[in-house]
Amino acid sequence: MTDDGLKSLLTERYAMAQTPWGRWRLDLRVRWKRLTWKFVLGGALLIKRVFDVVATLGLLILLNPLLLIIALLIKLEDHGPVLFIQRRVGKHGREFRMYKFRSMFVDAESRLRALLAENQHEQGVTFKMKNDPRVTRVGKWLRKLSFDELPQLFNVVKGDMSLVGPRPPIPREVELYRPEDRRRLEVVPGITCLWQIGGRSEIDFSGQVRLDVQYIESQSFWGDLKILLKTVPAVLTGHGAY
Repeated sequence: MTDDGLKSLLTERYAMAQTPWGRWRLDLRVRWKRLTWKFVLGGALLIKRVFDVVATLGLLILLNPLLLIIALLIKLEDHGPVLFIQRRVGKHGREFRMYKFRSMFVDAESRLRALLAENQHEQGVTFKMKNDPRVTRVGKWLRKLSFDELPQLFNVVKGDMSLVGPRPPIPREVELYRPEDRRRLEVVPGITCLWQIGGRSEIDFSGQVRLDVQYIESQSFWGDLKILLKTVPAVLTGHGAY
């Protein structure tokens, strides 16, 4: 809209606001626009949710043999639990239990403090380390192909996560967030996202936030499909995974 057009619109609105009938019309227009926006946004979220559930159930059926094989390999290596369940932070700060195939030794969490000095993410909010000594032999293979993330399909069915969205952080990371970093928590977290297909662990925390905000501001159904399609070659090449 040009400057002249904006001035004309403001003049018209000001004139309308001088009478009870005009104020009523303005209030009705605002309410209608607000209702329309809620309808559009709600419809988009409903489409996303339906797609998540249908696609996830199909994947669980298709991948069932692979899930069983992975579970058996993890159990045979050290007889520990198959799943690693961790508290994560989702939309609007709500915590939930996220599922992963266990790729580390059972005492990995207690050994983390001793390794924090070797964090390869300079900002220290997230922890990533190549050749992490806590990772099992089966776990290295799982992480390379991102197969350790497959149990999160059950989180998608439950509604804790979506197929596409910012990765859910752990509470310890959220405590270190700056106000601008908390924008990542405005949407339902996902299994894959922009930085998962663009470099994964090699992208530092500030880069992850930038890409997550970019996704939030431009997300669409077709955009999600593109990310999902690009996830396949990203997983197969294993670039940036450790």
